[in-house]
Amino acid sequence: MLYNTRGIKGVLWFVLSLLVSSSGDVIMKELGMDMHPYQVVFLRFFFASLTLLPWLYFDKNSFKTKRLPLHFIRGLFLFAGISFWCAGLNVVKISLATTINFTIPIFVAVLAVIFLKEKFTVFRFIATVFGFIGVIVSMDISSADFNVISLSLLISSFLFASLDVINKKFVTDETTMSMLFYSNIFTSLLSVIPAIYVWQPVSGKALLLLLLLGVVANVILYFILKAFELVDASAVAPYRYIELLFSSILGYLFFNEVPDSHILYGAIVIIMATLFVLYEGLLRRKVQL
Repeated sequence: MLYNTRGIKGVLWFVLSLLVSSSGDVIMKELGMDMHPYQVVFLRFFFASLTLLPWLYFDKNSFKTKRLPLHFIRGLFLFAGISFWCAGLNVVKISLATTINFTIPIFVAVLAVIFLKEKFTVFRFIATVFGFIGVIVSMDISSADFNVISLSLLISSFLFASLDVINKKFVTDETTMSMLFYSNIFTSLLSVIPAIYVWQPVSGKALLLLLLLGVVANVILYFILKAFELVDASAVAPYRYIELLFSSILGYLFFNEVPDSHILYGAIVIIMATLFVLYEGLLRRKVQL
């Protein structure tokens, strides 16, 4: 538990990042009602790149990189992940999208066995099984209302988990600003041709929302980094599930969405599975020490 002032501040920064992230999902869902995901993705990362230019002017050294090809690969995964996320978000409630997003640590645990040569323990096996039971429950696959496009959220979570593994394995000597800037640039470049293919006029309101979405994308990372300056990532991991509360409230306020019971039941199972992964990780670190 965190009782000291430093720990409380760290948790507050992290919770704030979750609130901003949920707000970004609201903006993306609103834009996705009238705009193709490819166009949303391109303009999001284009504006995210623009908002970083002032930092580039004042501190050019923080943007230097020795791993340009790796940043391209990261941009490729990010482009695919966000595109699938945007497509899925257009057809489901925000609370369900958030619930599916909780599977990322489970995917990371499985991918770490393959690419980081970590052991596939009983804990990880149990967490994986229960995690995907939770997915089946939350998506209510047997229902007549089930939309197959919602599965793109699961693909998106897998791609984001792959990105986490790439970062963990290869990105060790890059500055945060470098990682953020080049991810934005390459994702913009990769999405520009698909965006042109589906391009449609952008209203003034949509342009403001896209600019805000670009700012939000950078602010989320800033808040997370502020949190990690004060506390370990494992210390704030259990607070991640507050995002389901935020997404449910915002979904209701902006889209009149009320989470169905199957979403809540599935979320409980997935949360238990990811906490199992967290517990296994803490045990492994203690053994290594």
